[in-house]
Amino acid sequence: MDSTDHLCPFGLKSRDLLRRKGFSVDDRTLESREQVEHIKKEFDVKTTPQVIIDGRRIGGYEELRTYFGLQSPDSDGDDYRPVIAIFATSLLVAVAIALRSASGISLLPLLTDFIAVSMCVLAIQKLRDLEAFTNQFITYDLLSMRDVRYAYVYPFAEAYAGLAMLAGWSAWVVAPVALFIGIEGAVSVTKAVYLDHRELKCACVGGNSNVPLGAISLTENLFMVVAAALMWLQVQA
Repeated sequence: MDSTDHLCPFGLKSRDLLRRKGFSVDDRTLESREQVEHIKKEFDVKTTPQVIIDGRRIGGYEELRTYFGLQSPDSDGDDYRPVIAIFATSLLVAVAIALRSASGISLLPLLTDFIAVSMCVLAIQKLRDLEAFTNQFITYDLLSMRDVRYAYVYPFAEAYAGLAMLAGWSAWVVAPVALFIGIEGAVSVTKAVYLDHRELKCACVGGNSNVPLGAISLTENLFMVVAAALMWLQVQA
């Protein structure tokens, strides 16, 4: 559909995919809602676009991807891409910060900045839809099960710890927060996954994610414990 008030993204994606696969595309644009309803009624379908190859109706964009043997972008399977993107970007940000320093890259500050930036980005992911995060988080976090309010506090505490680390605040006002939420989270994940053997989705990158609860969630919490330890080490140095 390509009208004055709507341009169908799945139509554009379908056309692009067909062209990349070497097809010559007869693109029949629908310019009004009436034309869309006519096509839906003609093919007895609920959505457009509808792709037809050599006289055979394939369906919409997701069906077209399946036709070419490609995984659906909205697959219900496990998806680690958000976690990889967050940690990889956070590491590069930490490296960039280190490169601005006159002393160059030093392992301990680099690791501290990497963890701090990761915590900030993970907090953003949770805060972008706080309700969705809490709905997922309370299914495995032990403290949130007892007091739901903790689920709403957690992203803010994580953001506070990350920002305070980057700001160079005293370990006395930062490390206890990171240590508490890190240990409590690690215990919760360990119980849910490794003791109770529950198959849940992780809320580490926000609600409604397809990241399985397990090693990734445990890593996030252990990061906070390590962050607290690094702050104390820097105080002692």
